[in-house]
Amino acid sequence: MAFRSLLVAFLIAIVTVVSCSAHVNGTARTECRVQQGLNSDDAIEIKRAFAECGQGGRIIFANTTYNVASVMNTTGLKDVDIELHGTLLWSKDIDYWLNHSLPIGYQNQSSAWFLGGENIHWNGFDYGTLDGNGQVWYDFVNGESNYPNRPHAITLFLKDSVVEGLRFVQSQMWTMTVKDSENVLLQDIYVNSTSSSGAPARNTDGADTLYANNITFSRWNIDNGDDAIALKANSSNIFIHDSVFRRGQGLAIGSIGQYPDHYEFQRVANEVRWAGYIKTWTGVQKGYPPNGGGGGTGYIRNITWSNFTHVSSRGSLSITQCTSFSGQTGDCDTSTFKISDLHWTNMSGTTQATDIAELQCSGAAPCEGVEIHDVVLETADGNGVTGFACSNVEGEIGFEC
Repeated sequence: MAFRSLLVAFLIAIVTVVSCSAHVNGTARTECRVQQGLNSDDAIEIKRAFAECGQGGRIIFANTTYNVASVMNTTGLKDVDIELHGTLLWSKDIDYWLNHSLPIGYQNQSSAWFLGGENIHWNGFDYGTLDGNGQVWYDFVNGESNYPNRPHAITLFLKDSVVEGLRFVQSQMWTMTVKDSENVLLQDIYVNSTSSSGAPARNTDGADTLYANNITFSRWNIDNGDDAIALKANSSNIFIHDSVFRRGQGLAIGSIGQYPDHYEFQRVANEVRWAGYIKTWTGVQKGYPPNGGGGGTGYIRNITWSNFTHVSSRGSLSITQCTSFSGQTGDCDTSTFKISDLHWTNMSGTTQATDIAELQCSGAAPCEGVEIHDVVLETADGNGVTGFACSNVEGEIGFEC
C-alpha cells in the first residue's frame, strides 16, 4: 500500500476555526483549529473546519472535550491531516439519534459520523478519544439485537489512508465501519465498549468491513460485548495482526449470505491472538434483515489464522452455516455459500471449549480444504483439548473429524 505521509487525527480541542499557512512539500497547507464551546453543539465548528481545510489542509482538535449533538458528514476529503488531542463526546439524546443517524446502505445500519476521502492521515497520538456515551444505549435496547437506527460511532469511506492512535470508549453500537474503502492502514487502536449495568453491550463490534479491499488492522486492543472485528460482505485482502481481543466473540468472518440472490465473497489473511469463527446464514430466507434473512450465495476462501494465543477463550475454532434469527431454527444443510481453503495453524493457550474445533458446514455445499495444524489447547486445570466435532467437511488436512 502506498500510503501518503498524512496525519489525520481527531483531536478534541477548544480553538476557533482559524486558517493559517503551513508548508508541505513546498505547498502552503491551510490549517484549521477547531474551537470548542461556541455553540451547544460543537459539531457545527467541526464541520466548518472540515469544509475549510478538507482539501490539502490540516485540522487540529485541541486537548479538550467537544460535545457532539448532531450527525456529521465530512466526506470528499483529499490530502488532509487530522490531529485529535482531546475527546469527542456524543450526546445522550436517543430520540435525536434514532431520527437523524445516517443510513449506511446495509441492513438497517446507520452512523453518527461519515468520514471519507483520499490520502487522509488521522492521528490520535494514543490519547485522542471518541466517547459514544454508550451506556445509555445498552440500557435503552436492553439486549435487543440490531435496534433500528441505533448509530455506529463512525463510518469510514477511505482510500490510501492511515488512521492511528485513537481510543474509542462506550461506542453507541458498532465502533468503526470500514465501507467502500481500499488501501487503508488502521493501527494502534483501543476499543472498550463494556456495560456497567445488567444490560449487555450487544452489537458493539470493534470494527466491521463492507465492500473493502486491502485493509490492515495492526495492534488493536478490543474489550467489548460482541465481535471484535467482523469481516462482512465483499471484504478482500484483510490483514489483522498483533492484536488482543478480550471478552467478546473474537474475530468473525460474517455473518454473510443474509440477502437472497446476492453474491458475496471474502478472501482474508489474519494473524491474531484470539479464536476465529465463520458464520453464514442458511439457504432458506426466514424473515428480513437485519434480524432475519438467508438464501444468499457466494464464497469464503483463502483464510489463514496463525499465531493465536488463547486466554480462556469460550470457544476455539468454529464454522456454522446455520444462522437464523427471529426465533427461527433448522435448514442447516441448505446454504450454498461455499467455504474452502481455510487454515488454522500455530495456536496455543487455554480454552473453555471441549473440542478444538466445531465445524458445521452445509450439506448443500460441504467445506473443502480445511487445515488445522499445530493447535495445542488445554483447559484451565491443564487437561488437553483434542476433539473435533464436524459435519460436511471434505478433504480435511492435519486432523480427522
